[in-house]
Amino acid sequence: MREAQALAEADELDLVMIAENADPPVCKIIDYKKFLYDQKKKQKEIAARAQKVVVKEIRFGPQTDDHDYEFKLKHARKFLEEGAKLKSFVFFRGRSIIYKEQGELLLLRLAQDVADLGKVEALPHLEGKRMFILIAPTKKK
Repeated sequence: MREAQALAEADELDLVMIAENADPPVCKIIDYKKFLYDQKKKQKEIAARAQKVVVKEIRFGPQTDDHDYEFKLKHARKFLEEGAKLKSFVFFRGRSIIYKEQGELLLLRLAQDVADLGKVEALPHLEGKRMFILIAPTKKK
């Protein structure tokens, strides 16, 4: 250990312990600041390569008309083609909560219409005054 420390000081480098639990402990003579810099650089590269998940939302009313539905369907298809997850929901206001079945049918119809671009991650479920469905894009080959 002392010999290694002397060698490191002679070369004006640092003695860094890599594996202290090993028998004998593993040390390396390196420039510690450069070692830290390289580690940060590797982590930044990994983070840059990591895929970022984007969630786009589309809002419907329980009695959405066909033209409005087609318009929003076009946007939903575009979002899935871009690789974003789609969170679609029906918002119930006031007494419109009595149309829960219509809202569920609307969301299932949307899931069926975009089945070629995405798969359903979460079936329609009611949370408060909103009914959600989550659709993830299918992987492109």
